[in-house]
Amino acid sequence: MAGRIARWGAVLGLGALWWWAVARLVLAPGAGVLEGTVAAGGWGLSLLPVHCVPEARAEGTLGAGRWRRAWRVWLRG
Repeated sequence: MAGRIARWGAVLGLGALWWWAVARLVLAPGAGVLEGTVAAGGWGLSLLPVHCVPEARAEGTLGAGRWRRAWRVWLRG
């Protein structure tokens, strides 16, 4: 339970920090490198593939060695 609370606290705190940086970049004429770095870093984290599964468990993946076998068949013609 404590881990879940700490995780949500970190998520909400970092989310608030990101929104503060974006708001300062848009609204404050004196916003600088710190705000830009925080905003760009948060946006970059959103590009991480957090919904990935291991290749062995993913649907539609090819088994180990399948490409090698297909290449050999193609080379034999």
